[in-house]
Amino acid sequence: MRKSRSFQWFPTPYHSLLLWIVWLILHDFSHGQMLLGAVLAVVIPWIVAPLSEKEAIAKSPLKVLLYTSRLLYDIIISNFDVAIRVLQPNRNLKPAFIAVPINITEPLPLTIFTSSVSLTPGTCSVELSDDKRWLYVHVLHMDDEQALITQIKQRYEAPLKEIFQC
Repeated sequence: MRKSRSFQWFPTPYHSLLLWIVWLILHDFSHGQMLLGAVLAVVIPWIVAPLSEKEAIAKSPLKVLLYTSRLLYDIIISNFDVAIRVLQPNRNLKPAFIAVPINITEPLPLTIFTSSVSLTPGTCSVELSDDKRWLYVHVLHMDDEQALITQIKQRYEAPLKEIFQC
């Protein structure tokens, strides 16, 4: 199937619109600047489109909303948990590094996954293995390694695999 002609001229229409608006904000609103901004907003994305990789697209906006809600909930609850652990006079913290096996291969979902782990207080994504099959995570306090790995995979990786169907 052939791509439509408008898609070839505007490979990323939202980027083109944003580029044109930013150009107008940075320059005066004369006819010449409007025309130059429009030309650049068409030409720049058209030139760089072949250089960019095809990104994974979220298939379900509702699942994205649920994932975001779950992540915000986890961030709030983890903040309280970390605060209580740190403020206790008897700081029996058990920090550790764990290796979480990863089944996500697409760059965007993988980035969201590692960021989600880091955004949740008490955990921090430290490194991704060269083969992108393991995520090394620093944990502020760990009682059960396998339970934590299972929790990370169920709360973050599994929903992302559903959202991006990867």
